[in-house]
Amino acid sequence: MKPSLPHSALIAALALAGCSGSSAPAGNAASPAAAADDSVSCKTGITLQLLGSGGPITDDARASSGAVVWIDGKARLLIDAGGGTYLRYGEAGARLEDLDFIGISHFHTDHVADLPAILKGAYFLSGRHDVALVGPSGNANFPSMTAFFDREFGRGHGAFEYLSGLANGTEGLQLSVRPSDVNVASPTATKVWQGDGVTISAFGIPHGDVPALAYRIETPKGVMVLSADQNGSRKEFVDFAKGADLLMMPAAIDDDADAQSRFLHATPTVVGKIAAEINPKLLVLDHFMGRSLKDKDKNVATIQRYYHGPVYAGRDLSCFPLSH
Repeated sequence: MKPSLPHSALIAALALAGCSGSSAPAGNAASPAAAADDSVSCKTGITLQLLGSGGPITDDARASSGAVVWIDGKARLLIDAGGGTYLRYGEAGARLEDLDFIGISHFHTDHVADLPAILKGAYFLSGRHDVALVGPSGNANFPSMTAFFDREFGRGHGAFEYLSGLANGTEGLQLSVRPSDVNVASPTATKVWQGDGVTISAFGIPHGDVPALAYRIETPKGVMVLSADQNGSRKEFVDFAKGADLLMMPAAIDDDADAQSRFLHATPTVVGKIAAEINPKLLVLDHFMGRSLKDKDKNVATIQRYYHGPVYAGRDLSCFPLSH
């Protein structure tokens, strides 16, 4: 029998290995980590698994943003569905019939392009199932979640009208999708889903002029806070994320990025300062692009000037378990 790993080493092992038995690119820690133990499955307990750790440009050789949360062996929660996550969803072994909640952070294509492809799987389920679909309110340039759903699947006018039965689980589609909007300007978090001891809240984050949300997932094993793209200028985000055991933040740019990039994204210095204030047990970086991958070690070192806990640079299909 193999000796069991301590929790800190287990996180490192899973981050390095990706899912047990997977040949996908592995995640890697910012500092030396324990050797991987392939006898450990990503699907035990409550675990965050990155589906896509890249951005909107193909220079990163990764799927775009998306993640699932495994709860007792089932992929119950999906956060974002950027290009490539459809493939990764299948590679991870996630099943649509287990899914209870989909949270979309914002309507850039690298966070939502594969949503129709994933939902089309509703034709092939053995029984009817309901799923909550949550996303941000809209503005002059971007739709709300409910408007996006209608434009994609609305009867008589949707781009994918043949999937209009998703609205009520009809016409051969065994999935009933319930879309709803969260006001990104709300001064307080909005509870968006609750079940089996898990509570999910959403909160508006500043992503330039793009309405965007972060998600807080409170579970019996601990708390995850998953932030998509943000520039870090909304101070209330720190209060929203306080108490997180795991904090996920994007790593799209460098400290020397241009003003437009900093309007949309947080620099490594900003990420480090935010993480230091929140002080999670673990910081996971995702949403890499070609340039931030080239300078990854430098950017991680910048973050670690401020946040002194473990930092992991995520890869597609790498996993991070919660445990107390």
